[in-house]
Amino acid sequence: MSKSDYYETLGVARNASDEDLKKAYRRCAMKHHPDRNPGDAHAEAAFKECKEAYEVLSDASKRRAYDQHGHAAFEHGMGGGGGPGGGYADMGDIFGDIFGNIFGGGGGGGQRAPRRGADVGYVMELSLEEAVGGVEKQIEIPTLDECDTCSGSGSADGKLEKCDTCQGRGQVRFQRGIFSMQQACPHCGGRGQTIASPCGDCHGQGRIERTKTLQVKIPAGVDNGDRIRLAGEGEAGPAGSPSGDLYVDVRVREHEIFQRDGDDLHCDVPIRISQAALGDTIRVPTLGGEVELRIPFETQSGKLFRLRDKGVKSVRSRKPGDLYCRVVVETPINLTAEQRDLLEKFEATFVGEEARKHSPRSSTFLDGVKGFWDRMTS
Repeated sequence: MSKSDYYETLGVARNASDEDLKKAYRRCAMKHHPDRNPGDAHAEAAFKECKEAYEVLSDASKRRAYDQHGHAAFEHGMGGGGGPGGGYADMGDIFGDIFGNIFGGGGGGGQRAPRRGADVGYVMELSLEEAVGGVEKQIEIPTLDECDTCSGSGSADGKLEKCDTCQGRGQVRFQRGIFSMQQACPHCGGRGQTIASPCGDCHGQGRIERTKTLQVKIPAGVDNGDRIRLAGEGEAGPAGSPSGDLYVDVRVREHEIFQRDGDDLHCDVPIRISQAALGDTIRVPTLGGEVELRIPFETQSGKLFRLRDKGVKSVRSRKPGDLYCRVVVETPINLTAEQRDLLEKFEATFVGEEARKHSPRSSTFLDGVKGFWDRMTS
């Protein structure tokens, strides 16, 4: 009996892509799989035809040979058993390769990539001065580190053996209903190899618990909430696999003078009533030392003064922010008799309507009160 055309068997065009072939095989295999058609010889034969067609067309070299010579390309030189590649493959092999990835399997049956060590987090508290100027600090982190005795291999003699459970593939396959699924080998953890003589210090794990000491360089200009990544300084991976990373989260403590807002700084500067009224030049603090600030005469409490480039130099743009100084006029306390007498004489000069022109906010407030009462009584 002549064989059906492989493309017709899968129901695809001759220029079908690899993805089209895979989808077509999935439909054909699910339709004719013996588990869905128990006792149906026709379905079993159709299922085998689907597998044979896909085995040839999914292999680039076999597909080229088939396109040139048809079924005759596999009648000689490709092994006995009457089929391409030396007989029909095991049902689970091709079916598992197609459907295994749906259930988390690798599809190709290769070893799983080494499992990376866990990332580690560390919260570093800094003063504002340290955050702005940059600092290098030594930290200690409890972690799983590479075992020195076996250099992280987990083996006392450095020798590894092929896993008997998965035969070195790193994955095992099992059948569930019509699906053939695969997962990491539970015996070797997906590595495909086992340790014959485990290391006595780490018991074959390749890592041990210890406190690791690190020098961490904090760049100038970091802010609260910034994160610094140190690649490969996290937990060591099992059996010599790559280490995770260390993430240092920055927390900046409150400062007794300055409040930070991005790259700008803010502070309150107390001044006496005489300084506010007559004007003065005072010295104010910055993170780089004291600077002079001129207070104009008749300055009101709450007035904001901007000192350019006296803030924080950004860790990203390296452009400095500004310092904003808000003056707060203080009421004098602990007055001497002479000071009290002078203030009483000063207060006596504010008489009647003449006094309003010396108090701008008070005048505005009284006008508002008068308007409020007028509206209430009208």
